[in-house]
Amino acid sequence: MITLASGLSYFDLKFLGVPRIIATVVFDGPGGAAIIDPGPSSTLPALRATLAGAGLAVADLRAVLLTHIHLDHAGATGTLVHENPALKVFVHEKGAPHLVDPEKLIASATRLWGSEMDRLWGEFRPVPQEALVVLKGGERISEGGRDLEVAYTPGHASHHVSYFSADTGIAFVGDTAGIRLQPGGHIMPPTPPPDIDLEAWRDSLRRIAEWRADTIFVTHFGPHSPVGAHLTEMVSHLELTASLVKASLARPGSDEDREQWFSEELRRELRRRMSESEARAYEVAGRFDLNWRGLARYWRKKEAVFPKQ
Repeated sequence: MITLASGLSYFDLKFLGVPRIIATVVFDGPGGAAIIDPGPSSTLPALRATLAGAGLAVADLRAVLLTHIHLDHAGATGTLVHENPALKVFVHEKGAPHLVDPEKLIASATRLWGSEMDRLWGEFRPVPQEALVVLKGGERISEGGRDLEVAYTPGHASHHVSYFSADTGIAFVGDTAGIRLQPGGHIMPPTPPPDIDLEAWRDSLRRIAEWRADTIFVTHFGPHSPVGAHLTEMVSHLELTASLVKASLARPGSDEDREQWFSEELRRELRRRMSESEARAYEVAGRFDLNWRGLARYWRKKEAVFPKQ
């Protein structure tokens, strides 16, 4: 584990054996431990082993704090509650029903990932209703020895929240502030279907900025500062990525052609900025074809509401 502050650490789940793709945060206080985003069930061996190395077990956990319910963040939650029924699970009200009955969530993910579901994510067990602590945003909670502010931060997902630890100055923002796999590295907006909403996303980034955090923690991957520069770059890259997808929709050919053109443009840009292995890691963290699909859906929904004159 890597220490962020007293009683506050994070570690690498080594998703698919690749380092620095999915990070999990651990708060370890006098009243028990809490984790933010336990990751998918496929990485549970790494989670258990790392906790054991820190003298902790699943039985020592008192709370799971989810930023959102996507499988790479929340997939292991039901399995952890099955092992430790005393666990409380904090989740936004729009995501809560899908933890209790994940049928629609699994069906949606299967449309995207197909036969790769089990290899990538493992099982997704339902979470009992009584384990849930349902959030709206605006709450103040205390878990793992820390007081945390909760903000509703949609845009990437309609069920996304972020957490702020004022005493440490760290904001835990899931996917809202993008994918940044190395300190000072490129920031890539993750834009998979079905919930991408650029207007809501911009508002969420402003809401995070209002915390005036010293450090921003993204699940993919780790802590970054200065926060202001990070958020400014994230906004810029979100606009550029959205514009690129919009431009692709005006191109001739099929959606498969447009998706491929967009993906190649992203690959070219990443390889200009970093090594081949680092660029490939971004595709593990956020598939380019799915990023195209999420933004293409967004633009087409807008066109349906506000058709060209």
